[in-house]
Amino acid sequence: MVDREGVRDKILGEARNIFSQFGFRKTTMDEIAQAARMGKSSIYYYFTSKEDIFKAVVEKEAKMLQEAISRATADIEDPVEKLKKHILVRMETFKDLANFYAAIKSEYLSHLEFIEKIRIKYDQDEMNRVEKILQEGVRNGEFRIDDTRLASVAIVTAMKGMEIPLFWEENNTNTGRRLDEILNILFYGIIKR
Repeated sequence: MVDREGVRDKILGEARNIFSQFGFRKTTMDEIAQAARMGKSSIYYYFTSKEDIFKAVVEKEAKMLQEAISRATADIEDPVEKLKKHILVRMETFKDLANFYAAIKSEYLSHLEFIEKIRIKYDQDEMNRVEKILQEGVRNGEFRIDDTRLASVAIVTAMKGMEIPLFWEENNTNTGRRLDEILNILFYGIIKR
């Protein structure tokens, strides 16, 4: 008996590598089939199109990102440390998720109907996670925030602004230090007190 999930995961793993290397536009079903050591018709048994495979790859990477953040922050009680860890793990993990990053950033891919849905869902999930940490900090008296939703939007926007510079650099040994500086500005501002 064929393990459908196992075969599907194998296809997704190979497709993920190919999409990461060549991008959505340049990747063909033939290349995915060849990498998976399957016939193209067999690939169509599991997925209806290249777009269907790409969607599954992007959703898998989004789930990988959420799981990495959840694992990293699960045992942290202090909201300040939890927010720092959330941001650091998010930025470090994001670099390894080329397809997810391409899906949420690429103008070329925005014609694919599912991309906009993924973008909206990802943004909402991210803002909800950050807002939950901020609310926890407000309850504990560690944060003074009037509107936790607006603050979560600002923090997520700041993280998005750091993505491209972090991805362009070959050696990202300063990532932690850069993120600490950004967090210091977010937490304490730039005004001398």
